[in-house]
Amino acid sequence: MSLNFSKLGLRQKESDIARLMTVALQRPDLLSLAAGFTDNQTLPLAELTAMAVELEKEGDRSVLQYGANQGNPRLRQLMSERLQRQDSAMETYTVDRSFVTNGSQQALYLAVQSLCDAGDIVLVEQPTYFVFLEMLRGLGVEAISMPTTSSGEIDTDGLERLLDEFSSSGDIDRLKAVYMISYYANPSGRSVSRASKSAVLGLLQRYDGRIALLEDAAYRELYYSEPHDSESAIALLDECGAVPVLYSTTLTKPFATGLKVGFGYCTHDDWLARMMAIKGQQDFGTANYNQALLAKSLETGLFDRHLAVLRSSYQGKMQALSSRLETSLVDMGWSWSRPDGGLYLWLTAPEGVQTGFDSAFHESAIEAGVMYVPGELCHAEGKPRNRVRLSFGVLGTSELREAACRFCAAAQRFTPTRIS
Repeated sequence: MSLNFSKLGLRQKESDIARLMTVALQRPDLLSLAAGFTDNQTLPLAELTAMAVELEKEGDRSVLQYGANQGNPRLRQLMSERLQRQDSAMETYTVDRSFVTNGSQQALYLAVQSLCDAGDIVLVEQPTYFVFLEMLRGLGVEAISMPTTSSGEIDTDGLERLLDEFSSSGDIDRLKAVYMISYYANPSGRSVSRASKSAVLGLLQRYDGRIALLEDAAYRELYYSEPHDSESAIALLDECGAVPVLYSTTLTKPFATGLKVGFGYCTHDDWLARMMAIKGQQDFGTANYNQALLAKSLETGLFDRHLAVLRSSYQGKMQALSSRLETSLVDMGWSWSRPDGGLYLWLTAPEGVQTGFDSAFHESAIEAGVMYVPGELCHAEGKPRNRVRLSFGVLGTSELREAACRFCAAAQRFTPTRIS
């Protein structure tokens, strides 16, 4: 006799991440350009150990006790002030509207779970973060891609027509949120311009606060040289008005991923209260000790010193991977742009070369000893099928060059004619 699962339970299936990990475990010789992990060699083990010793010397045992559901007050204060400085904002980020989560992924889950029922709609960019798409599917929420321009910007005229179509069909009542990755996006590496942010807010203003905007800023601080010039997070833009906005980011991607601490800021008090109620049911507070370590790291400057190391490391690794790929792939008709931050290259294969999980190309790459994320996972509609996401976060520079050689060898089998 089988269990009588809930509708939510029945919707769950093996995740795309699990499929990738299964392949990796079966082939330990593989070099992974798939995992969005950070480089073990850059993790600040000694520095965090010193921070732990400092906490012990201070003698505050409460750091090992349960903490507040909404998060460590000192960490929330420090992060609100940090966001204030990043935005050069005249208005103040109110600490009461901030919260701490188990990574930024939990903040996104809380947001969608508190807004959406099964059958509701969330608009996403194309491409977008494939784990977010996976989460929507698990909750029974339909992801629909927003129209984009040839340069990858949101096509606001096309978005306006799409919203009008929803209004005419009655589907506008199912549309609960728009999801945007504002800085050095996973997977495209693009950042959203100030003009696009303002235009999207202007369209959502017409719906009297019924459609929320989720701004994912997980990679905002992982720029290489200069921060993106979009001026401000969406939450404090003048155009925000009545549009409910959730800003989510992470303290782990730019520091130490294993700590799993995220930060959120919500402009809508009732929405925030409902998210915190759900969080209380899930965990009743992110690990208090991890929050204390991060607060200490921010206060002492360790966080920013380490972040400077990461920016230089990721830029060097991006250049190493891209340069090696360029020696072979460009002449085969492949294309991509070098990002100004983040952890990813977003490749376009020649037309007719399919790169999906079940493609001959993917099988060939595995045979060659290299893994990647098929680009089809990053589109709500599962296309185009000739895109590839490569992550340069986890491998060292020499390993990245070898992984690039293996990838090019696989590509050679499917794009043998060189372009003059």
